[in-house]
Amino acid sequence: MITEELKAGFRGDIATDDATLESHSRDYSIFKVRPLMVVFPRDVDDVKRLVRFVEEKRKKKEYFTLTARAAGTDMTGGPLSESIVVNFTRYMNRIKEIGKDYVVVEPGVYFRDLEPELAKKGLMYPAYPASKDFCAIGGIVMNNSGGEKTLLYGKTERYVDGLKMVLADGEEHAIVPVSRGSLIARSKKRDFESQTWRKLKQIVEKNAEEISRAQPDVSKNSSGYSLWNVWNGTTLDPIRLFVGSQGTLGLMTEVKLHLVPMPKYSRLVVIFLRTLSPVADLVNELLEFKPESIESYDDKTFGIALRFLPSLFRSMKGSFLKLLWEFLPEVGMMIRSGGMPKMVMLVSFTAESEADLQDTITAVTGRIRKKFKVSVRAVRDAQEEEKYWTIRRQSFALLHGHIKNRDTAPFIDDIVVRPRYLPDFLPKLNAILDKYKQHLIYTIAGHPGDGNFHIIPLMDLKNPEVRSLIPIISEEVYELVLQYHGSITAEHNDGIIRTPYIARMYGEDMARIFMEVKTLFDPHGIFNPGKKVGGTIKYAMDHIKSNRE
Repeated sequence: MITEELKAGFRGDIATDDATLESHSRDYSIFKVRPLMVVFPRDVDDVKRLVRFVEEKRKKKEYFTLTARAAGTDMTGGPLSESIVVNFTRYMNRIKEIGKDYVVVEPGVYFRDLEPELAKKGLMYPAYPASKDFCAIGGIVMNNSGGEKTLLYGKTERYVDGLKMVLADGEEHAIVPVSRGSLIARSKKRDFESQTWRKLKQIVEKNAEEISRAQPDVSKNSSGYSLWNVWNGTTLDPIRLFVGSQGTLGLMTEVKLHLVPMPKYSRLVVIFLRTLSPVADLVNELLEFKPESIESYDDKTFGIALRFLPSLFRSMKGSFLKLLWEFLPEVGMMIRSGGMPKMVMLVSFTAESEADLQDTITAVTGRIRKKFKVSVRAVRDAQEEEKYWTIRRQSFALLHGHIKNRDTAPFIDDIVVRPRYLPDFLPKLNAILDKYKQHLIYTIAGHPGDGNFHIIPLMDLKNPEVRSLIPIISEEVYELVLQYHGSITAEHNDGIIRTPYIARMYGEDMARIFMEVKTLFDPHGIFNPGKKVGGTIKYAMDHIKSNRE
């Protein structure tokens, strides 16, 4: 019945078949939530129609919600819903304009389709995540994503110059900074946008001290609503609020992204660490040379790569023997040093000339060898570089594809602390996880330049005893993170998995402020409920997948 009602005036597709509902009941997280229906809006008018339809049904005491979905690569359960899922990839996937230093796109554009179009003009969007071959722009913006180039270039929040959103009034709004003068001029207007901007300013001014105190002491954070960047005393910038809001405040229909020129030359330096003790000092030393990225993976990741070399080679280009030859330096290094490195660090440098790049590489490798007594390699060519990046990016797939009777279980997958704490923090983190090694296998990879690490356990989620460990381990890991003034999510966001811990991270007062913001923009709770506010551990535990689906 509801399907027939919605069809009136809706130009896109409406799906209620089992195959579509099943495919949209999952993302890359540990959850399964089956929606009532999946809709594929054709244009902005369809999105407006959806919001108005849900609001009208609410007045009749029929309650439906709208959860935006792009590529579905979220690791938190962010695009999962028991009601209506709004998928933007089928129709709202246009690259509208590429300018001198910007691009305007719809949320359903896959990054893999955008990247080559930008490259043709010598431009790049640098805040892409590791899932760049699978993800879409809507998820990048709504999760405030980052990745391997974030160290130099920053996260998504730095590159969003404008948004268009359909808000709770069923109208599309251009989301841009608003001056104090404009706010004053609009203060007596009764339209939804004017009233909402005025009240948002009141919220952040009234709670300025609490908001400032709650801001995590880290360079990357996607948890909660980013209220610390909304009002500077002269300008209200709601863009900062919407970026990373995970579709809980409205439905995005367009975004204008700032772009940067592609660097002309780049080269990778690889550092093998036998212990974690020099990590903080090493990172600080490397930062003096302004690297594009500092990435890492641990001994478990490296061991999995060596264990499953044939599968790793299949994801790389070239002959088996040639690729096997590429790993001889690592074998030699392990023989000389007496075992597996505790951490492999990948440091990428860029320059506008080959000579400048070589000067930097020479200076970096010389200083690091002399000061830290570690093994250092400057890669020879693109294929050798690909080997290291493939290990870094493919560990999740290798685990998922080869470890039998276990599920990839990203639930503590995105923690971040200041890099100076890493020598103390990482051994304590390993000690927590090792307590449960009877029930899980795990790898740690990430961005040591930012102090951001991704932990991917493998667990048998069919086993109730194993599932029951998820909140226990989460509590212990997050307690450790907060002892070091970090964040429970640097770039993956909250979703179903971390929303229950928002009050633990920020305190009850800040959780109340987040709820006040949510209610301001979404007074009837129609946008992606249970994410950012209102989520519970019980709901999360009740919706964990029970098998490898």
